[in-house]
Amino acid sequence: MVEDRQAAGNAIRTDEWKTILEELQIGRASFYAMRNKLLGAGLISIKNKEYRLSGQFSKDLIDMARWWWTAVLNQSEESL
Repeated sequence: MVEDRQAAGNAIRTDEWKTILEELQIGRASFYAMRNKLLGAGLISIKNKEYRLSGQFSKDLIDMARWWWTAVLNQSEESL
C-alpha cells in the first residue's frame, strides 16, 4: 500500500490513519502496532507527514553482514 501510493505520487499522509483503518478493516491498536514495527525495522519512514519506503533496513543488513563476516567468521572485510 505504501509502495503503490508512493509510486503513484500520492504518498499516504499520517493524518489518513482513520481511512486506512476502515480500508484494512483493522482496529487502531493493530494499525499502530503494525506501523511501529515497520518504522522500527526501517522499512518505512515518516517524512513531511507522509509514510515513505525507507532504505534503512537494507543499510542495517549490510552493517550486520559486515559485522558477521569480520567478528564472527574472522574474515577480512576486504574479502566480503
